Amino acid sequence: MKGRLRTKLRRIVAVARKEQLHLVRDPRSLIMGIAIPMLMLFLFGYALNLDIEHARLVVWDQSNTADSREFVVRFAASRYFSLVDRSVSYREIEQAIDSRRAIMALVLPQDFSRSLKAHGRVDVQAILDGSDANTATIVLAYAEAVARTYSAEVAISRLMRSGRSPSAQPVELRPRVWFNTDLISRYYIFPGLIAVIMMVIAALLTSLTVAREWENGTMEQLIATPLTAGEIITGKLIPYFAIGVIDLILCVLVGYYTFGVPFRGSLLLLFALSLVFLLGALALGILISIVAKNQLLSSQFALVATMLPAFLLSGFIFPIDNMPRPIQVVTNVITARHFVHILRGIYLKDSGIHEVALQAVILALFGAAVLAIAVKKFRKKID
Repeated sequence: MKGRLRTKLRRIVAVARKEQLHLVRDPRSLIMGIAIPMLMLFLFGYALNLDIEHARLVVWDQSNTADSREFVVRFAASRYFSLVDRSVSYREIEQAIDSRRAIMALVLPQDFSRSLKAHGRVDVQAILDGSDANTATIVLAYAEAVARTYSAEVAISRLMRSGRSPSAQPVELRPRVWFNTDLISRYYIFPGLIAVIMMVIAALLTSLTVAREWENGTMEQLIATPLTAGEIITGKLIPYFAIGVIDLILCVLVGYYTFGVPFRGSLLLLFALSLVFLLGALALGILISIVAKNQLLSSQFALVATMLPAFLLSGFIFPIDNMPRPIQVVTNVITARHFVHILRGIYLKDSGIHEVALQAVILALFGAAVLAIAVKKFRKKID
């Protein structure tokens, strides 16, 4: 029994050694395995930012009084707006928004100061560029917040001038944000980015392994050996598993030291569950390679099977709760969704194994099932 086990280990190590030599001699594979994930990490890490600051603003102040100027200053002083121009007509506002020089315009009426003093209220027109609905919605919320703050201060000032004390509001909301106190979108996006990169790169790398053997004519030599299908697949996975571990370590280090993403959980739990996910992604790639037997077809199918679901259906960027119900059901079979949940929980919430146990079981079952199918599909004979 021990002799048989030693023999199997020697065979697996021999296949792994062969695959390692190929990686070393083929710089393209190393670039794909290490350089491209780092490029994606920096590119998406800097480019993907859902926080909107310094939204470009133009103002048409028809009143031009101390009160109207004070109102405009509130917007210009906010970190959410940047006053880029002052207009004197709707035509100029239209040109500014059409040319994307501005996202929002404020139109203050001529009677701004007079209405504010006489009636305590005045209507200010806000014109937004609705071609980007998400940005317009966020900018409008910022503008309403600035206007509410200014309105509250004006009301308190009027009461104090009249000798009355401002009355307390019946209900006062005191928000307290947990886990991401400053609501920085990068802290939310980056853990999901790790899942997407690991899923795409792992499947893409291993999708070429078996297909390459068929195209290079070396599969016949493997078939002639006493190696079993399980030994061949295991040996081929080991070098890419090592590359995946290196990518994971680099991702964690870059996230913490370059992007300042806080890490509140357990490193041991993170790496343990990441290795389970990595095994499933590698097994999926090698299954694709076994079925396709063609490198071009394998790589294309691997991209479609991993990148699109990982980006669109994992909750990495688009909230799953906002998707139609049938699509939400489909996302349950996307392993990247469960891994994104695990990463965000460990990174931001210090989640333990009890909080992510279900997702961990799903990842383990997926990896075992795909690996078993790959072994079964690998046939040691020439068609």
